[in-house]
Amino acid sequence: MLELHHRRAVITGATQGIGRSIAVSLARSGADVASMSLPSDEERDLLTEEIERAGVRALTLEGDTGRPGDVSRLAGQVVEAWGGFDIWINNAAALLVRPLAEMDDDSWHGLMAANLHGYFYGCRAAARHLAPRGQGCILNITSITDIQPTGGLGAYTAAKGAIVAMTRVLALEMGPHGVRVNALAPGATDTALNTSNWTEEVRATYRERISLGRIANTQEIADVAVFLVGDGARYITGQEILVDGGMTINGNVGHRAT
Repeated sequence: MLELHHRRAVITGATQGIGRSIAVSLARSGADVASMSLPSDEERDLLTEEIERAGVRALTLEGDTGRPGDVSRLAGQVVEAWGGFDIWINNAAALLVRPLAEMDDDSWHGLMAANLHGYFYGCRAAARHLAPRGQGCILNITSITDIQPTGGLGAYTAAKGAIVAMTRVLALEMGPHGVRVNALAPGATDTALNTSNWTEEVRATYRERISLGRIANTQEIADVAVFLVGDGARYITGQEILVDGGMTINGNVGHRAT
């Protein structure tokens, strides 16, 4: 159920963190993997090598998911090179920690370009290609912040909540065409960005709040992504799957036993 041989996958934001683990896991499961990252990203060639070592094809392109023309070009180049694609994963995102009352217009719209508009452009490109084929799947990487908000992440949280709503609507629209659409919401996950930003106090708080008592690694998120785009999830659509170690279910405040 986790084999993806002869599948062609597209993923954005794949050169680091969760996106990289997903891209490599897709390749190791047998899928050809196409990705797009910013022109300044120096990890692109290393990702290509890692994907090809799995014995599949790699296509790594430059572009900005906040620009509709770049996303359309990504879809077009994959179709030209491979004849089409079966899986589309929207993952590219940006983060800015700032209270909403202090957010200026440019920062707000900049966050939305990366975190929401890019997902819309990706969903649109994928839907237009997959619907006529009568099969395939779209996966949007979201976050548990739309369920358990964090102060200072207003723009980011607003975008992730909107992506969940868009996922559900698109799942309804694409169901008759045989195309599944889901979202995957990671909880606290060890990535390069978080490693540099989290203090030990932050880590200790996460370990206390997470029911399993530890922070996730990126492979644990990628494993669920591979499942959701594979045949094992063939009857799952329109859902946001939380992968958070039980963080969002923890309402413990230390009640005294009676």
